Amino acid sequence: MKRTLVNAGLLLAGLSSLSVNAAEIEVSVTNLTHGNHFTPILLAAHDSDNHLFQVGEMATPALQKMAEGGDIADLDSAVMGINGVTSANPAMGLLAAGHSVDGVMLDTGDNDRLSIVAMVLPTNDAFIGLDSWEIPSEAGTYTVYVNAYDAGTEANDEIINGGGMLGVAGIPAAPGGDGGSNGTGVMDGASNTYVHVHPGVLGDTDADGGASDLDSRIHRWLNPVAKVVVTVK
Repeated sequence: MKRTLVNAGLLLAGLSSLSVNAAEIEVSVTNLTHGNHFTPILLAAHDSDNHLFQVGEMATPALQKMAEGGDIADLDSAVMGINGVTSANPAMGLLAAGHSVDGVMLDTGDNDRLSIVAMVLPTNDAFIGLDSWEIPSEAGTYTVYVNAYDAGTEANDEIINGGGMLGVAGIPAAPGGDGGSNGTGVMDGASNTYVHVHPGVLGDTDADGGASDLDSRIHRWLNPVAKVVVTVK
């Protein structure tokens, strides 16, 4: 029996998957944003019955911890628990705008899907997400452009207050030291509590007030936000 990471965490699913040939892959991730950072990245190879997240579904507690505070430990453990293969934090910390982490090797074993997640900072609960991408069976180099998603677990108030724990509103930090302060809070009117495509931050240009603590000239983005290059050996 296999376990799925979707919905209520690790649920039993009586599904069996076809065996596939093991593949060694090399992965690189590039931050395409203008001024945002990615928190520690999780690369995960797993079978087709499982997901780290799914658009239109509620975020699991493990996904929420990653999207709000950058903590990938629970997602990493969940993948390992279903006999998946991971590379946790290959960039050894934050990945700045315009930077890449290259040459990440994964021996996928019998796993034929690749998922990638990391929180986007500074945001409330945005994350980069590649969901259960089918690893090609043919050797070659493949490029995938990745969107930012909203976990749907926290209002996008755009206030930097050291938040990041579950149930604590706000943004942990602006790693580039380019955040503002004294924001009154953005009221974006969003009511979608499911994982969905992130609309991007609003921001403003008032570093000492205004509605947002994010600078629209630095932190705003349009999808995609990451480039993933996979080389199948």
